Amino acid sequence: MTTSTLSTISTNPVPVIPPYATMLGFTRYVSRTGPAKATFVGGLRRQRERRSGFNPHGQLVKALKADIAFRTGGSYLGGVVDLVKDRWKPLYESLRAGARAYLASLGDPEQLTLIQTRDALASVGPLAVKINPHFGLRFADGHREAVRLHFDEEPPSPELVTAMLHLMARHMEQILPDADPVLVDLRRGVTHRLNPATRPGDVESWLAGEAAAFTAMWSATASPAA
Repeated sequence: MTTSTLSTISTNPVPVIPPYATMLGFTRYVSRTGPAKATFVGGLRRQRERRSGFNPHGQLVKALKADIAFRTGGSYLGGVVDLVKDRWKPLYESLRAGARAYLASLGDPEQLTLIQTRDALASVGPLAVKINPHFGLRFADGHREAVRLHFDEEPPSPELVTAMLHLMARHMEQILPDADPVLVDLRRGVTHRLNPATRPGDVESWLAGEAAAFTAMWSATASPAA
């Protein structure tokens, strides 16, 4: 092997991909136990390495937001199934009834305004986590909510609910000042809110430990150098 070849190898190391997760990815991780945690983290890292990922729910979120913004009582949700590709129609049909139930639970459309939220980048222990609600709501009495939607077939676990609401609450000044965090299980039309009995310090310690383990697993699943 020539000196120039050695120089090329030494000056072109494999790129280091720092630990990172979206709020959805991290809260799904904390819901898992045992070896499933490492498998899940490895999958997230491979997605990041490939820069892959597709959100199949985008059109549904747009339809729900349109019905809120234009006070149309679910007409956009009614038509959205016809707008998506055939492969996504069963998914949208399974979500539509719950989305309509959630919309109805909000009360008088005239007393409700759709408002924009901002994403936040959180440090959870050694881990960077992107906090990204779907939208915000302002009610006639001035009350505001930052809303994150849950689309999975299974209801959100207590761990996922606690982690997601805590992360949003901790960064609410960046997301939507003076708002309350809300997680909506869209398939079932069920709204989850912070449990006032939960102690934030306990949740913070728990999440920091989970984040440290996530970071260690992320490093352990690094792809070997070519």
